[in-house]
Amino acid sequence: MWILTLFLSIVSIITVFSFIPVLVNTEGGSPIKYMFKHIFYLILGLFAMYQIHRIDPKYFIKLSKFGFYLAIALLIFTFFFGVRVNDAGRWLKIPFLPFTFQTSDFAKVALVLYLSNILAVKKSKIKDFKEGFWPAMGPVLLTVVLILRDNFSTAAMLFVICIAIMFLAGALMKHILAVVGVIIVAFSLLITIELNTDAGIFPRAHTWWNRMFSAQRNDSDNIAKTNPQVANAKKAIASAPLLGKGPGNGELKYYIAEGYADFYFALFIEEFGPILGMLIIMVYLILFFRMIRIALKTEKLTESYLVIGLGMIFMFQAIVNMGVCTGIFPVTGQNMPLLGMGGSSMVMTCVSLGIIQSISRKYNPVEEESETNNIKTNDNELEVA
Repeated sequence: MWILTLFLSIVSIITVFSFIPVLVNTEGGSPIKYMFKHIFYLILGLFAMYQIHRIDPKYFIKLSKFGFYLAIALLIFTFFFGVRVNDAGRWLKIPFLPFTFQTSDFAKVALVLYLSNILAVKKSKIKDFKEGFWPAMGPVLLTVVLILRDNFSTAAMLFVICIAIMFLAGALMKHILAVVGVIIVAFSLLITIELNTDAGIFPRAHTWWNRMFSAQRNDSDNIAKTNPQVANAKKAIASAPLLGKGPGNGELKYYIAEGYADFYFALFIEEFGPILGMLIIMVYLILFFRMIRIALKTEKLTESYLVIGLGMIFMFQAIVNMGVCTGIFPVTGQNMPLLGMGGSSMVMTCVSLGIIQSISRKYNPVEEESETNNIKTNDNELEVA
């Protein structure tokens, strides 16, 4: 996992530097400025990953409730005082620094950690709606509702992942379907009201509707008018030679505003080709496979649920980004883990990997045996001396 993480990190430096011409034109500055900003977040994330992987997982579990409450507080604060970009208030300005932080990135990790602990504690009662199911579902709904208004894709993805974890923990399907049914009815009603009255319940409702409607119809002309980035992303993939056009030689990156993030995979295919694109997919699959193996090796349910949950967040983000670029999914704001440019996303992905590595290290006897052998060797040397 360390080798693959470092491999993706190096690839991200090369590609982000190539994919940011539109960002340079709109925000000003030079490509070097954004490259070093990306490298700063990357180093910060890898440093956090290394430090976290050395901590005993029991401390994460003990702090899960505090982390969840902190995430809720940050989401509420962002709701009222967040920095708005494209009608979405997802970010908090970090005082005295030229950086912003997307609170939903922290909330995803905090919720999965808290939910994993609850499900382990309530294991014997999970089939009881009042005693087991609702105490786990309540925090999920609260977090999703706070994220939903400005970030539908993250809220939907997080809800699906939490439902999957609860199902694996033994929750009854009738309880899950009942809650999902109520949510669909309530959300449909609120969306209908918003689309007809502009009540301000969901300011981005028209954007969501247009994106989903265009994707469902697969109307090329309509997509080109309402969201030309999607059309350009498809062109980038379709025009790519087998080995790509070469680093820095892509043409569509000058017309895709979010090519370094939301449409990363399309520009990667254009410049590096479908063969290396398949290699990136294989790297993600291998990382996810390693996470599943770690989850199966744990002795505590909390750790198993946590690794599976964090692994699904990691993999879902990659799948959604690739799906958006190829036109399978409507346009969302999901970044490519460890590859796309994004400060809080990069750091929290590394934090998640650090937690998973911490759990892996706990059940990996190699390091402990090595330390034991060193102690024995030193003792023998002392006896000889």
